[in-house]
Amino acid sequence: MKKNIIYIASLVLLLTCILTSCDDYLDREPLSSISPEGYFKNADQLLAYTNEIYSRVMPDNGGNSYGLYESDQGTDNQIKSDAVPSKYDDGVWKVGQSGGGWSFETIYRCNYFFSMVNPKFGEQLDGSENTIQGDLSSIRHYIGEMYTLRALTYFNIYQSFGDFPIITEPLNDNLLVLTEASKRSPRNEVARFILSDLDKAIEFLSSKDLETTRINRDVALLIKSRVALYEGSWLKNFKGTAFVPNGEGWPGKQKDYNANYQFPSGNIDNEINWFLEQAVSASKEVAEKYKGSLTKNTGVFPQNTSEPNNPYYDMYISVDLSSYKEVMLWRRYAPALKMHGIPIAANTGNNATGVSRSYVQNFLMADGKPVYAHGTYADGDGYYMGDKSLANVRVNRDTRLSVFLQEPGQDNMINGTTGSNIYYIVPFPDILGLGQYRYPTGYVLRKALSTDIAMYLKGNEAYTAVPVYRAVEALLNYMEASYELTGRLDETAREYWKIIRQRAHVSDDIDGTIAATDMSQEANNDWAAYTAGKLIDPVLYNIRRERRCEFIAEGLRYMDLCRWRAMDQLMIKPYIPEGIHFWNTPMQQEVDASKIVCDGSTQSNLSSSESSEYIRPFQKNSSQRCYNGFIWHMAHYLEPIAVKHFLITSSDGVSVEDSPIYQNPYWPTVPNMPAEK
Repeated sequence: MKKNIIYIASLVLLLTCILTSCDDYLDREPLSSISPEGYFKNADQLLAYTNEIYSRVMPDNGGNSYGLYESDQGTDNQIKSDAVPSKYDDGVWKVGQSGGGWSFETIYRCNYFFSMVNPKFGEQLDGSENTIQGDLSSIRHYIGEMYTLRALTYFNIYQSFGDFPIITEPLNDNLLVLTEASKRSPRNEVARFILSDLDKAIEFLSSKDLETTRINRDVALLIKSRVALYEGSWLKNFKGTAFVPNGEGWPGKQKDYNANYQFPSGNIDNEINWFLEQAVSASKEVAEKYKGSLTKNTGVFPQNTSEPNNPYYDMYISVDLSSYKEVMLWRRYAPALKMHGIPIAANTGNNATGVSRSYVQNFLMADGKPVYAHGTYADGDGYYMGDKSLANVRVNRDTRLSVFLQEPGQDNMINGTTGSNIYYIVPFPDILGLGQYRYPTGYVLRKALSTDIAMYLKGNEAYTAVPVYRAVEALLNYMEASYELTGRLDETAREYWKIIRQRAHVSDDIDGTIAATDMSQEANNDWAAYTAGKLIDPVLYNIRRERRCEFIAEGLRYMDLCRWRAMDQLMIKPYIPEGIHFWNTPMQQEVDASKIVCDGSTQSNLSSSESSEYIRPFQKNSSQRCYNGFIWHMAHYLEPIAVKHFLITSSDGVSVEDSPIYQNPYWPTVPNMPAEK
């Protein structure tokens, strides 16, 4: 920590990162002459510093990967070819000697900003003593952005560790000071701190319509609803365990500074309600503003130029998203600045990331009923067509599936001259392919597959925009938070749910869906059918299902599964990921049989029909990790803290027990050791 602080301080004082990326906004002083006293003097300098923090906090979609759209891999939604996350194996995820996410670098940079700017703006933060040159509303806005960015930084870290130190100042390079600052605040206090930063941001940020590549007031409100829902649902679902303050075995009790901790609201039930109330209030404010502005979905992916474009699809392939009001914040890419390879990955197997069978089966039919209400998975009743072909599985389904799931023979509608490695007509998935071109499950997404030939001709130099926050989340957050708070669907939740269903071209007979839901069947498709190893009620389950189906490959799945405590059942019954129904179906004829090796040897490239008629990516041979399925350990809901952090904060540098830091539940404080439970 001491070394990191010295390094960070030198970087910040020199401001070299800012000069490199944002020197258009700076006074052109020589590097040697820059000092804190000579900086933060005008609005442009605040903007430049804030821009550098944006680059640290916002999602990065560079390189040749599928970017954001492969970040659900390692859940029940997506499978990465031959890549089993260590969290689902036994004894593989271990405590590190050093490294990990226990870091304060970006927090320090945010705090440095406030230490320099707040005194110049006015101790009461009302601008009454402002000495910073420039437009006052812009200055206030950049301060609000920084509060949001610090909140997001804390939110990302707290999802990994729960309890965490709350630090609001750039600390001096003093071991005693740094050690004292290492004391972990209970997770709900961290969440409250994040919300307080967001409340400040909401006060400072402009409410007028700004360019949506920057944070504004509505974005901060949406983030507030996400954070509050996260903590409220976590406290509710982990109540009484070591993962919440004062729960049985909570490690915070081992330290004097947390031994007598009391919830600010009096008890954990009040605390749960407080967070859920915060989520309800913030989400409703956003939802009411945007509920009539969700992007239109025609329900189809056009197959000829006479068909109209589908704006819902185009929302993920456009270069400029400023006309999509639903997209509250998006990341811009541009030639010669920052580009990515997302369209190429979407066109060639999603960078070896496949959608799971359980995810596909979880989408409702257009009549609002689950697939099992219409026959077996293999042979439907004529409305559900079964899953023996990639065409059939899309028929009469929720259009979020049929629009984004590729079907062999469809036209990708890419305009321009044919180029190499560009599929204009969707091929049968190359389930035997190598490296990034393998289709591990046979199910592949079309999401973010551009229809512009220019995005493919120069390798990883596409510049389509990437949505970061969409307003539909506010509707979903309200539905869940209000139901968790009251145990019933109020009229507002029903209204929001119908709006989402209607856009997806699914029957808005919500009660009909709930009545047709068989939780024992849903348990086969969805980890979120469970909380704490027990099946939940059909209403809450269908709220969770709606969220899963709306955020296809948008990186929210693991966050949701953790706060729902939806992996306990894997400790009893492992999950075996599956893909398309390949064996004994017409799809088997699409692959050259002479190239298939399925004898269980190390040369096998496909799972055998003896294990399942469905492709099982991790059962090609018994030497594969997780051959018998994904398993879970309770400790894995949070990350372990590396041993180094205990040692550098102990008085003698040797005794882990002497550190003010405590380890997360069921993780040891010995390096290279796995979870204890």
